[in-house]
Amino acid sequence: MNPFRPSVAWLAQAMVLAWVGLPGGLSAQETTAAAVESLEFAELEFRHSEAERYRVEPGVEVFFFENHSLPLVSVFARFRGGPSYFSREEHGATTAVPMLLRSGGTVDLSPDSVDQILEFYAAETTFGGGGPSSFSSFNALTRYLDEVLEIWGSLLRDPAFDPTRVEVWRGQQLDRASRQSEIPGQLATSRFNNLMFGDHPVGWELRPEDLDPEDLAPDVLLSVHRRIFCWGNLTLGVTGDVTWNDMRPKLERMLDGWPPCDADLEAPAPPTFSVEPGVYVVPRALEQSTIIMGKPSDVRLADNEDYYAAVIGNSILGGSGLTSRLARRVRNEEGLAYAVGSVWTMPQRSRGIIGATTQTKSESTVEVIRLIADALGEVATVPLDDAEVRVAVDRIANGFVFNFETPSQIVFRQMLNHTQNLPRDWLERFLAGVQRVTTADVHEVLRETLPPNGLDDMVILIVGDPARFDPGLESLGPVRMLEEDRAAPRP
Repeated sequence: MNPFRPSVAWLAQAMVLAWVGLPGGLSAQETTAAAVESLEFAELEFRHSEAERYRVEPGVEVFFFENHSLPLVSVFARFRGGPSYFSREEHGATTAVPMLLRSGGTVDLSPDSVDQILEFYAAETTFGGGGPSSFSSFNALTRYLDEVLEIWGSLLRDPAFDPTRVEVWRGQQLDRASRQSEIPGQLATSRFNNLMFGDHPVGWELRPEDLDPEDLAPDVLLSVHRRIFCWGNLTLGVTGDVTWNDMRPKLERMLDGWPPCDADLEAPAPPTFSVEPGVYVVPRALEQSTIIMGKPSDVRLADNEDYYAAVIGNSILGGSGLTSRLARRVRNEEGLAYAVGSVWTMPQRSRGIIGATTQTKSESTVEVIRLIADALGEVATVPLDDAEVRVAVDRIANGFVFNFETPSQIVFRQMLNHTQNLPRDWLERFLAGVQRVTTADVHEVLRETLPPNGLDDMVILIVGDPARFDPGLESLGPVRMLEEDRAAPRP
């Protein structure tokens, strides 16, 4: 080290002191600060890339985004149709079909042959479904696009549902169902949904009785497949290293001969909330209690003030992590939970749920529920701070751009909006609506939705050890113990 070289910190300090000591130094600093504060900027305008929209024979919508940054192509398929559109007796089959498309082979290729071909072409595929829809996608090198598109189309259109693979899937689901009660979070979510929605698709879960061999017989699986995987239910998305002029004939070749839908799937009736408010306990000898509490909410996904105000309200209440009201109260101030958050679902065509969820040690179960209730009641009765609302608005608006980081995100989001029948300019409407929200708007929607004491009309589900709960459980409402193997209260 050079003994004659002053340290960087000492040199910087000397320079600052010398500058401040100069005549007019402070006044120059003040002038600079004032100049910075007086700067004016044009309002930023949100502009995002959009996929082009086309229609191919026999009448399928396609969202296309050309991108030559890598020699890869991704293709997405979204089908209208999932467990929500079928009867309870078909729940096993409607859950199984999307998952078995990939593993069950095609009418021309055995499952092992499909595995080998996709591995040879280094193609990645996804298959799944749930609620009102089923979906699939693949990603492949551009030079193998034709080959992968052909086999992917065959998996979707002509599945074989190989009996051996069906039995493997059945065994996996039976094992998962048997172990669900060992995972407190999953058990709590399942029981809470069943309590709130009852015998409605939203509250259904896959049970062992849904997985009898006759429920997954080939004719049952093929019947479900025909009603979902027809071109009238299909929306496609494409992004990557291909032009539309090249992609269009490839898609039409894949869709050639694809069967039409025999009939439109009938959407289920909206769920009704008939459960009595109160405390429902699923007894488990655990160190921690898992808590979910909620009540019906009338706010729906729509282009109106209530929806946008509710989005901001949820962020303030518990959707913004450690800075939210619930996290500050339960975690930061009291140290009684590692994670706590709000839940506010806003479907388009039915009522949703507003509430909260957390985990805490058994001995602080009642205390934490009361802290959550106090926070809910506070936002319903005490006007919010303008700065808090503005921070929430800015957080959502500034984070909005991260929905458009990749072409795949852009295409998938436009497909989703299309299948939900949202306006084509929904993204612009959403951002503008959020930015219009006022403090009064947020307070009003919270006041109309939440009870003043945070407890009235609440369904409180606890998975935990009642022998270790702190005193006062009965003060939260009527207490009902649930059977371990079902969500019906004991008489």
